Formats: sequence, structure tokens, C-alpha cells
Amino acid sequence: MTTTTSTPTPGASALRGSASRPGAGAALRRPGVAAALALLVATAAVGVLAVVDLTLGSADVGAGDLLAAVLGRGGEADVAVLVASRLPRVLAALLVGVALGAAGAVLQSVARNPLASPDTLAVNAGGYVAVVAVAAVGLTLPVALRGSVAFLGGLAAAALVLALSRAGASGPTRLVLAGAAVALALDSAATVMLLLYAQETTGLFAWGAGNVAQSGTGTVARVAPVVVVALAAAMLLGRRLDLLALGDDAASVLGVDVRRLRVVSVLVAVVLSAAAVTVAGPVGFVGLGAPVVARLLARRVPGLSRHVLLVPFAGLVGCIVVLAADVLLRTLLPDAARMTVPTGVVTTVFGASVLIWAARRLRDDVSRTTAAAGARPRTSRRAAVTVAVLAAAVVAAGVAGLLLGDRLLLTGDVVNWLRDSAGRTVTFVLDQRSPRVVAALLAGAALGLAGALVQTLVRNPLADPGLLGITGGAGIGAVVTIALVPSAGVWAVTGSAAVGAVVAFGTLLALCGRSRGADRLVLMGVGLNAVTAGLITVIVVVTSPWNTTMALTWLSGSTYGRTLEQSAPVAVALLVALPLAWAAHRRLDLVAIDEDTPRVLGVRVGAERNRALVLAALLAATAVSAVGVVGFVGLVAPHMARRLVGAAHRWSLPAAALTGALLVSVADTIGRTVIAPAQLPVGLVTALVGAPYFVWLLSRTARGARV
Repeated sequence: MTTTTSTPTPGASALRGSASRPGAGAALRRPGVAAALALLVATAAVGVLAVVDLTLGSADVGAGDLLAAVLGRGGEADVAVLVASRLPRVLAALLVGVALGAAGAVLQSVARNPLASPDTLAVNAGGYVAVVAVAAVGLTLPVALRGSVAFLGGLAAAALVLALSRAGASGPTRLVLAGAAVALALDSAATVMLLLYAQETTGLFAWGAGNVAQSGTGTVARVAPVVVVALAAAMLLGRRLDLLALGDDAASVLGVDVRRLRVVSVLVAVVLSAAAVTVAGPVGFVGLGAPVVARLLARRVPGLSRHVLLVPFAGLVGCIVVLAADVLLRTLLPDAARMTVPTGVVTTVFGASVLIWAARRLRDDVSRTTAAAGARPRTSRRAAVTVAVLAAAVVAAGVAGLLLGDRLLLTGDVVNWLRDSAGRTVTFVLDQRSPRVVAALLAGAALGLAGALVQTLVRNPLADPGLLGITGGAGIGAVVTIALVPSAGVWAVTGSAAVGAVVAFGTLLALCGRSRGADRLVLMGVGLNAVTAGLITVIVVVTSPWNTTMALTWLSGSTYGRTLEQSAPVAVALLVALPLAWAAHRRLDLVAIDEDTPRVLGVRVGAERNRALVLAALLAATAVSAVGVVGFVGLVAPHMARRLVGAAHRWSLPAAALTGALLVSVADTIGRTVIAPAQLPVGLVTALVGAPYFVWLLSRTARGARV
């Protein structure tokens, strides 16, 4: 598919280098002393950070001891620490940084999109899931073959994302959202394999967050030649990439085969990303943050925007990011945590912060879309019948949840259990199963209603409590309380989750300011969600380094081991929020239109938004405290509800709650049944189903269809 020739991507010009600005041609012809000096300064910064990183570690070996070891005057223990532990770690950080930085620079130039990267194109996620899949089947591959597997997985993921986003031509938001959806689905698939094949995939959970710790220099030594060759190839493509920045037509007139250049460039970028994944796992957002910083600096240095210099410069900035993250971890954390917290967590927080910053500078391209767009009006009678059918379906799903699982039961067994006359085995099964069914139904209803309120508040059908960081903030609050106060009760955990949800959503709205169009809000929400996921991983790994099940539970969502007491806060939240939200349905109908209409009709938009925000945060927080972070329900349920009963909140709010309960209950039953006696967390099932739905919704909005 041929992309737009010379029309700039909305908002992208704010982040591009000087190659896309007037007068850039003269700058490109004058690399001069300034560009060389910039490269030397970046190289010096890399060297300083590398030396500092070498001096840090859990062993009592300082800079003087390491210097003596280098000069051949140190003891055997000092030499062993240098050669076996610290030097391989630093070399891995250097290799990963230069590979991801260069890969991100190439991808951003090919897509002419400042937010393209190995993360937003799901290259890292594709490589990671491919490596996990190979490990899950019990194969132990040499480094070369493992790198090839990562390359194929990353290439397939990137091809899918580029196809969904029309190679980035439909704007930065579509690219990031398509990449986020594909990455979430792939990460869910990887998590399923981590749970089902725990023995075969031991150690891959922390590695999945990106960890530069190495047991020797063997892997780095084997992968380094691949990175060198790929980096050289990227630099050889530099002249053509310079011309591509002028537009497809101009580049073609100047003799560039645009289609072939894009294919070759993407292949080179995927090779670099796969090499990084092979060495250290998917180190997050370096490929986004480093090239953005490099391009911003290159705008001030004549000639540095030439790709032959920009690509290695972005690689050096990538080295600085990875080394600085590693130094930060090894400096601030206690000795026990230094070896367990992945470096990729810090780089993810950094890169996600860059994404949030970049999103604030982008111009919305779908800001006219509202949450109610495309919802056809329904008569009250038809809507009432639909809601009644949904309620019946929820009851049926609850009954099916009680009957299905690793042991199949009959309805008579349930009746006898309710009468307290069932046998010991049936009683045991239903005593364990019924709290899970209740938790799934209540949490699903809460997430569905929270999603409907959020989409109304931001007038965005792509909004979701998970994508906007609300459930992530609630997860941080809950995990902090559980980790620091193991004896904390259900209500304390719920309260902490509520505070985290409110803080997360309030932070997002504050960062957006008055401009809360679809593009800006969702992009910033994706970044905030990545930050919260990284922080949850840090908290879990630091407080319970060997308890990966706890991390997977909160990050994936699970009803395993739930009790009725843990579902009580969700029931209370629904009893409070649903009547209050329904009572305000007329005002919410007006708020969903625009900012001016409700004000003209006397509705206090700010107060209404604050009340709905509190209700949405309360619902999301109680759901997270009960079942963990379950994704996509808050997106899918309101959208399906509007298509069934129309946009009027009188009917769409209860329909969203019922649809959410139905989705989570069915997903929980499937997770407990399809691979019984093993189980899949409910959040993974909803992600595997919700991600394709999200991609479909994204493709419809990209075509301008009514959603």
C-alpha cells in the first residue's frame, strides 16, 4: 500500500529532526565540527556511565580493586567479579542500548512517525513470545537459533501492526494503539505459557521485563557481530532515508525505490531488536525514548540529522538510557533487590514518560469522535427487552460457572448444595467455585460500568480504565498494601486501590489539561499504563522476589482463591454507583455531546465530571482489589452495550454493567475449563478476546466508520 507522499503526520513535525524542516538541506550538507563533537560527547558520556556501572554491584569490590584487576595486579576474586559478572552486564547494556536506539531511529524514519519504535510496533513483544514458546516446548536453542526465533516473531508482529495502522500513515495514535493491542495479546499469550509451563520457562518472567544481567560474555560475543553488521546496514541506508524524509514522490523522483527501502529498513530494525531481545529480553521503550531525544538534540546541531550520523547517535543515546537505568537501580535499591529488579522496568518508565510528553505535543486527529458515536437510537421497549435478555444471560453464565470446571456438576447438585444436603465432594467443589463465580460477575459489572462512565467523561469510544491507567493505579495501591502490610484486611486493600485509581486518573486529566481529545488522552493513557505496570513489577520483585505468581495474578487478573469477603467491596460499590450514575443519566447524555451544550442547558460539567470520576475510580478500584488487573472489559462492554440498546445512558449504563459481568464470567469459566485441571487467569482470556475486538474497533475508526 502506498502511503501519503508529503503530507506530514499530524503533530509529528513537532518531534522530527531538522531533516524535515525548511533549510534542512543546507544543514545536511554541513556535518562539520558540531556533529562530530556531539558524537564525541555522547561517546564520552557512555564511557563514564560504563565505568560507573562497573564499580557497582553486590560484591565488596570497588573502583580501585577493579582497576588493579584490569592492570593485572588484582586478586583472583576481583578478576572473577569483573570478568564473570560486571563486565558482561555492562557490555550487554551497551549492545542493547545501541541496537534498540538505532532500530527506533530507523523505524521512526520509515514510518515518518515520531512514536514508531520496537515497542509500539510490538517487535519486542513478538520476539519475546516466540522465545517463550520455544522454551515452553522444552527446546534449548543455541544463541544463533534463539536470535532467529526472536527475529521471526518480531517481524511477524511488526508486519501485523503496520498493516493495521496502514504503515503509520493514519497517524501516531493508530500506530501506538494497534501496537499496544497486538503487544497486549502477545504478552497475554506469553503469560499463559509461563503459567502452564512453569518448569520449562523458569526465569523468563523477570527476563520478560528486560534484564541486562549476564552470567558471562558468551551471548554478547555471539550477538555483537550481528548488531555491528545491522548497524552498518542502517548507516548505509542513511542517504536514502534522508531522501525519504522529503516525501514518497520526491524520493521516487530522486531514484529511491520507496517500497524496497521500507522493507529493507524494517528488516534491519527487526534484526537489531531481535538481537537485543536475545541478549536481555524485551527492554522496554528504549527504542522510543532514545531516538526522540536524539532527534531533539539533532535539531540544534547542524548536520546531525543526516541518518548516517543520526542512527549511531540514537544508538549512543540508547546506551546512555540503558546504562543510566542500570546505575540508578544499582545505586538506589538494596543489595538483595539489585539482582532481581529488571533494568527494563526503569527504561519502560523513562520511555513511557517520553510517550506522555510527546502525546502532549501532538494534535488530535479524531477529537470529533464521541463515546456515543455510531450508537443507533433504540425504542424504550426494545432497550428494556434487551436489558432483560442480558440479565437472563448473566444468570445463565453464573449457573454455567458453578457447573463447569475441572469437575462437571449438575443443576441438582447445586440445588442440593443450596439446601445444605449435598455430598462432601460436591460441597467442597461448590464452596471453592461459588466465590469465584461471584467475584467474576461483580468485578465484570464494575468494570463495565466504570468503562461506560470513563468513555462518557472523555467522549472517546477507545477509552478504557485499563488503557487510561486507572486499573494500573488501583493495582499499585493494592499491591503496595499487600506487600507492606500482609495482614491488611479486604477493606484496607480496597481503600488503597481506590486512592491509586483516583490518583492515576487525576494525573492523566491534569497532564491532558483542557485538550482531552481522543488521540492525546489515549496515547497518554497508554504511557501511564506502562508506567503503572512497571511500578507493579518493581514492587512485587523487591518485596517478594520469588513470588512471580503474585505478580502474574495482579498483572493478569485472576479469581483463584477468592472469598466472598473479598467481593463485598465490589458489591457495595455497585450498589452505590449504579443508582447514582443512573439517576444522572440525562446529564450524562448531555456531557457526552460536547463541552458547550450541557453548559447552555445549565449542567455544571466540572461537577458532573468529578462525580462520575469518583464513581469510575471506586468501581475500578474495587474490581482490581477483588480480581486483579483485568483488561479490555471496560472497553468492550460499553461499546457492545451501546450497539445493543443505543447511546442513551438510561439503558446503556445497566447494559454495560450486565455485559461486563457476562464477559468476565464467561472468560473465567473458559479459563477454568478448557485446560482443566490447569487454569488460565481470567484477565488473560479477556485480553486474548478483547485485543482482537479492540483492533477491529480501531480499524473501523481509522476508516472513518461509525463506531
